[in-house]
Amino acid sequence: MVMVMSDSNKSQTETPLRFLAQWHEDVYCVFGRDPAAHSVWEILLTYSGVHAVLAHRISHRLWRANWKLTARILAATARMLTNVEIHPGATIGRRLFIDHALGVVIGETTEIGNDVTLYHGVTLGGTTWNQEKRHPTLGNNVLVGSGAKILGAITLGNNVRVGANSVVIKDVPPCCTVVGIPGRIIQSKGTQIQNRHGIDLDHHLIPDPVGKAISCLMERLDELEARQAKLDNKAAEEDCDHCVAESVCVPRKESPVKLAARG
Repeated sequence: MVMVMSDSNKSQTETPLRFLAQWHEDVYCVFGRDPAAHSVWEILLTYSGVHAVLAHRISHRLWRANWKLTARILAATARMLTNVEIHPGATIGRRLFIDHALGVVIGETTEIGNDVTLYHGVTLGGTTWNQEKRHPTLGNNVLVGSGAKILGAITLGNNVRVGANSVVIKDVPPCCTVVGIPGRIIQSKGTQIQNRHGIDLDHHLIPDPVGKAISCLMERLDELEARQAKLDNKAAEEDCDHCVAESVCVPRKESPVKLAARG
């Protein structure tokens, strides 16, 4: 039996079999979220995000058992090998997948739920130097796009999607999409989950309110220009009716009376 210490300094028992089952989930969850994965050996040998998560499972247990220096050394070694920095104090749920993995940073007091997906360049960072809860909490089925920064002791509810390169500094309710700097909610899907497995990877299918506004303005401008052109043509025709400079104006069809008199 492996004895580890909880955050409230209470010991709990976890069998090696349960620990290996957790590793098993961390590896096999890749198949559901990356179509480029073809075999278990490919994942074990080439996926640095998986390596980082597996190493964190060990370092986190060392951290909770008060082997803090050993845990930090293991975490630092994993960072050098994977380019992913996960503090051993961070609490990570089941089946975390870090895709591509480059430049990911997860702070000490971060809490991550189950079935979370992070892309490269994601930072789950703190905003204070005080020894307190200073990093974000992510619910279940959260997806964070590449380059996004989630800062402070904020909470992202279940099924939240964060757009690429967004900076989120406020709480986000469940089942919402957040984009921008600072992050703002642009879509709410209620409690419905599109994917029957509970994992929605369509983080590129997000509305673009700025682009939509510009498109509406362009359509309005086209309509106004068409109306202005019609008014200009009408004004030009009216001017020609009173024009004496026949050499300049476009010749108009003469009336039958004038043609008869000329004949």
